[in-house]
Amino acid sequence: MAAYLTNEKKQEIFTTYGGSKENTGSIEGQIALFTYRITSLSEHLHTNKKDNSCKRTLLTLVGKRKRLLQYLASSDIQKYRELIDKLGIRKTSIEFSK
Repeated sequence: MAAYLTNEKKQEIFTTYGGSKENTGSIEGQIALFTYRITSLSEHLHTNKKDNSCKRTLLTLVGKRKRLLQYLASSDIQKYRELIDKLGIRKTSIEFSK
């Protein structure tokens, strides 16, 4: 499967994007964590194309991240744009009316 996610790596991600390592509920931190897991699962799938459980997990994570990004964009568009730039996620074609 994909690379094992250690507690140190999680704390590093939440410190960088969530503000502190204890702030695991922040939207930015969760999106960053999902992005890290998505990239590691994508790398795994490049070598193991028939790993269907990994594909399903990847699609689930992408959907969760998409919903969180939509929520962040509707609540605070400036944080959304900054996070997209930091993580290198390309923009979706969703238009927000705010």
